Amino acid sequence: MRTPSEPAYPAHWEADVVLRDGGTARVRPITPDDAERLVRFYEQVSDQSKYYRFFAPYPRLSDRDVRRFTHHDYVDRVGLAAIVGGEFIATVRYDRIDSSGRPASLPADEAEVAFLVRDDHQGRGVGSALLEHIAACARERGVRRFVAEVLPANTKMVKVFTDAGYSQKRSFEDGAVHLTFGIEPTEQSLAVMRAREQRAEARSVQRLLSPGVVAVIGASRNPGGAGRTVLESLRTAGFTGRVHAVNRALEEGRAEIDSVPAHRSVRDIPEPVDLAVVAVPAREVPGVVAECGERGVQGLVVLSADFGRDAQRELVRQARSYGMRIIGPNAFGLINTAPDVRLNATLSPETPERGRIGLFTQSGAIGIAVLAGLHRRGRGAGGVSTFVSAGNRADVSGNDVLQYWDDDPDTDVVLMYLESFGNPRKFNRLARRTAARKPIVVVKGARHNASAPPPGHAVPAGRTPDATVSSLLRQAGVIRVDTVTELVDAGVLLATQPLPAGPRVGILGNAESLCLLTYDACLARGLRPQPVTDLTTEATPEDFRRALAATLADPATDAVVVTAIPWVDASHGPKDAALLAESLAQALREPAGGASGGEDGGRNGAGAASAPAKPVAVVHLAIEGLDAALAEHRLPAYPAPERAVGALSEAVRYAQWRRDAAEPGRVPEYDDIDEAAAAALLTRVREPDRGTLRSTPLSGGEAAELLGHYGVPVQPVLPAPDARAARAAAKRLGYPVALKTTAPHLRHRPDLGGVRLDIGSEAGLRRAYARMTEQLGDPAELRPVVQAMAPRGVDTAVKATVDPAIGAVLSFGLAGPPSELLGDVAHRLVPVTDRDAAELVRSIRSAPVLFGWRGAQPVDTAALEELLLRVSRLVEDHPEVVSVDLEPVVVAARGLTVLDAAVRVAEPPAPFGTAHPAWADLGPRRLPAY
Repeated sequence: MRTPSEPAYPAHWEADVVLRDGGTARVRPITPDDAERLVRFYEQVSDQSKYYRFFAPYPRLSDRDVRRFTHHDYVDRVGLAAIVGGEFIATVRYDRIDSSGRPASLPADEAEVAFLVRDDHQGRGVGSALLEHIAACARERGVRRFVAEVLPANTKMVKVFTDAGYSQKRSFEDGAVHLTFGIEPTEQSLAVMRAREQRAEARSVQRLLSPGVVAVIGASRNPGGAGRTVLESLRTAGFTGRVHAVNRALEEGRAEIDSVPAHRSVRDIPEPVDLAVVAVPAREVPGVVAECGERGVQGLVVLSADFGRDAQRELVRQARSYGMRIIGPNAFGLINTAPDVRLNATLSPETPERGRIGLFTQSGAIGIAVLAGLHRRGRGAGGVSTFVSAGNRADVSGNDVLQYWDDDPDTDVVLMYLESFGNPRKFNRLARRTAARKPIVVVKGARHNASAPPPGHAVPAGRTPDATVSSLLRQAGVIRVDTVTELVDAGVLLATQPLPAGPRVGILGNAESLCLLTYDACLARGLRPQPVTDLTTEATPEDFRRALAATLADPATDAVVVTAIPWVDASHGPKDAALLAESLAQALREPAGGASGGEDGGRNGAGAASAPAKPVAVVHLAIEGLDAALAEHRLPAYPAPERAVGALSEAVRYAQWRRDAAEPGRVPEYDDIDEAAAAALLTRVREPDRGTLRSTPLSGGEAAELLGHYGVPVQPVLPAPDARAARAAAKRLGYPVALKTTAPHLRHRPDLGGVRLDIGSEAGLRRAYARMTEQLGDPAELRPVVQAMAPRGVDTAVKATVDPAIGAVLSFGLAGPPSELLGDVAHRLVPVTDRDAAELVRSIRSAPVLFGWRGAQPVDTAALEELLLRVSRLVEDHPEVVSVDLEPVVVAARGLTVLDAAVRVAEPPAPFGTAHPAWADLGPRRLPAY
């Protein structure tokens, strides 16, 4: 138990991190209980490293040194250690100093920092990770600058500091390099941190997917069981590495299980093990993990199920303590079809065809269904590069696998089935980066129960509606589909065809009715179909070739859908299907097909040398053998027009997003924003008890003042508790005026009589006041106010809300029934760029009302976009602002008027070392703890 004189241990500084080589380490504050551990650590450090740390020979630590390095106040003196297998592998500390370099306390904001890394762990990126975390601790404690003295020969440590991305001053004093640098995050330091994060997390997944030696723990001695099935899958796939079976009940003298070397324990395997597949009962898993950790296994796939939440957390903690990452528990397994790996460590002995689609699923059943769907599309169309089924994804998640696929040269398209987002803001960031080069198609399960997490998880429950999640995914360039069938349909098209340059679709076929169905499907999906080319039922494969070549050459088309029905003549058969497929492929190889290139000028993947310039999809009804024949030529086939057109429409939208992402816009600066004054106001009005999530509404005056600091004026209102006060208010404001009730149940309800507009005289105001109170109730209940009339225009609603998982979201729609009844609202993640603001205004279905619908005068959308940008800045600058509701905002031909504003504030939970809430994705690198 901590005594009153001891400083509180900052448990929130503890974190698991991924190192450069893909292994993990635990970072935590050093405590007095670490004395023996520190001495053991120091004994394993070379004399040269000790010299670099202390600038002199320093063979051992004295008792005084041990006490100094293990006793900290966690404010002016802080020490962190990186730990693997229960032992220190590196330490870092800072000591607050004054301007003369002597020990100091607040308000001194400078500290000296020093590292020591065990020689056998140097080069793993431990120092860089520790610098991120010690800097975050220091910022939390009011330190703004670090100073470091480094010997010139200690080039590795000099590089840790200079490569961190902070602004630095460097000098040479008394035979040492003297570095001074601010530790506030900069654009460059964040970029450096995220690049290191990507490399480390990608490497951790790559180690799992490309093992040299695999151990299957729990392989049954007799046929049957999960472990024995995995052994069969590995053998059937032709795994290029070595496999060992482990069964603790193995008979004395037995050396093999199913022709695979067998052992009683992973400790008995005579070579290093890269990957262990664990298929034992849940109660036995902790012991297996301990054995694997002590043996130096790099990663685990845990097929075992039936873990409670606490047991699952302990499993992850135990594995990470040994530097291992886990897929699972309740996982289905891994597949890597690369010729030099050929890994199938799953419960399915059937390995998919080699291809360029990466697949991630949380559900094993969904994974089987998607793999089967891709397999049915045939060789060349539905091939897979890698497959990860993460089960409960207690450790390795979709974010980690995205990091791997981001620069994987063997993957061109990413397909994901997700049931929850552990870190949605990070997923959005990673997806946006990857989608700039590779399509990401996502189907989201558990959409209608607040993104319910898988069993055993503690993922934050989100209140964000599914429509909002969909909008935010599309903002990141993610293709959101509703079903597994649509996931496969879109994936096959994107993996085999180039991206379309626009929405114009050519349609041709040998049945006019099927062409017309395709035409209608294009219109329903927002595409622009061109006049149909009917080849009649007598069309031959040669007719199809000529028609397709001509349509591809037509500059008025960006994509082509070919439709076909079986030939009427019974003499046609499978040979004609192959001939039709070859004829279509030949049209794609002709010069005419390349006359007008799409965005990529070829196939999305590294396919054949001959590639179409425009995407082509084939719809056919029961032509035997055509699917397989088309797949040989990398042409996607669909059994219905709406499925082909659905996949094509997603490709069109994604291609447009890619073009827009090339110029992503900017967050503009406004000279009239007074951020400091807004911060002072929020400090004054916030609830005094920090750490609560309870939100508090600002008064009308406080909300108007806060918005005013961000250049958002709110139309003044004056209270009217009685008729005389109403007349006085109107006289002060000037006629015409509006009389409104501010009672919560009548707010924004003109249909109930709570708003009386265009009152032009004192007599009219007297009558309106009397009628309102007579019809709706006592003035004390209604709380009437008087407000000057705004210029006529379109009523809109601008809102910003904070979801505990996703973060700040800016929303826009027309006020009243369009947004409230029809859900016609657009959303973007904060911060919003000028391009985002323009898209927000234009992406709602009722947007034509703003642009002169049915002869009306267009309104000032530029002013509206500026308002959106200012509200975004307010929420971004002040995370304690958890809700902004501006409704109605009347947008006129010139300018706009905010008639009502409501603001709520709360104290958001912030990660250490930042002024931002946990969802902001701005802290030092750390693995999530579910």
